[in-house]
Amino acid sequence: MATPSLASNAYQTAARLAQQASKPDDMLSARSGTDFGQMVEQAVGGVVEKGRDMDVKSIGMLEGKTDVVDVVTAIAETETALQTMVTVRDRVISAYEEIMRMSI
Repeated sequence: MATPSLASNAYQTAARLAQQASKPDDMLSARSGTDFGQMVEQAVGGVVEKGRDMDVKSIGMLEGKTDVVDVVTAIAETETALQTMVTVRDRVISAYEEIMRMSI
């Protein structure tokens, strides 16, 4: 279940990555200052933050302070973020394995 804000965030992230990909490597590192490790760290931090938000809303629902719709939305957003991270991880591993198979 995708929400408009999730779609908007995904579009903004894709646009930012496309813009960064169009820059030469030396200009990219000089301007953005972000390397792959930092990008992965930020992505994992985002997934963890969504998980914490989901936990807070779930506890709020048990206490009667949060609506069920908010909890379901938080769970769906967390699930989508986690699935995205797993897909990225799988692709990185696949790319690494392909590089390792290359002959020098």
